[in-house]
Amino acid sequence: MISEPGRLDPAARLAALATLEIQVVDCHRCPRLVEWREEVAREKRAAFRDEEYWGRPVPGFGDPEARLVVIGLAPAAHGANRTGRMFTGDRSGEWLYRALHRAGFANQALSVGRGDGLDLADAWISAPVRCAPPANKPTAAERANCAPYLAEELLLLDRAEVYLCLGSLAYQAMWSLLRDRGETLEVPRPPFGHGAVSALDGGRHVVASYHPSQQNTFTGRLTEEMFDHVFATVRGFLGA
Repeated sequence: MISEPGRLDPAARLAALATLEIQVVDCHRCPRLVEWREEVAREKRAAFRDEEYWGRPVPGFGDPEARLVVIGLAPAAHGANRTGRMFTGDRSGEWLYRALHRAGFANQALSVGRGDGLDLADAWISAPVRCAPPANKPTAAERANCAPYLAEELLLLDRAEVYLCLGSLAYQAMWSLLRDRGETLEVPRPPFGHGAVSALDGGRHVVASYHPSQQNTFTGRLTEEMFDHVFATVRGFLGA
């Protein structure tokens, strides 16, 4: 059912996203990632030894009517691979949810696990790779195996106006997805850089940011002020 020309009815979108979530969670396409995510879930980190790890692919989540889609890279071994929710339970997530809260996209500034009361408003969080990869480095073949999930997800999130890419790999994945679905794009592709903005048809935008990984936040390459500036740019495109 269509509520507007070319746009899904909210109930149809919700149902389709639920079906996609089932497909993602049940995925076994990449033997190396399956082995690694399950090994981590069995062995656990000492600090979480009493917790039950998720140990499966991690689906996207948020507001199905979102105008902002945040795209990371992949679940952290002891973050989302443990909690079962994107950017939940690790230092990167602490930075992201504080920023989302300050920008008015989240009802709280901290997320430690599913069921902790976190609610996103007008935002959805996803990634091009859904399983925790060894050394945080998925192979090209693994990224290709997982790409259809993000492609389908973004088709369903058809109210999106801004795609915020956290890190160069998310940025590359987004541009590949847009190219593959035949969108009109800038040539050559604009280089990745913190705060870089590219316009798409229909008033949509791709915004780039450094990933809030410890490698960036501990070294000062990414500061909270810089992160807030990116979200201010996003808010500017979306309006109130």
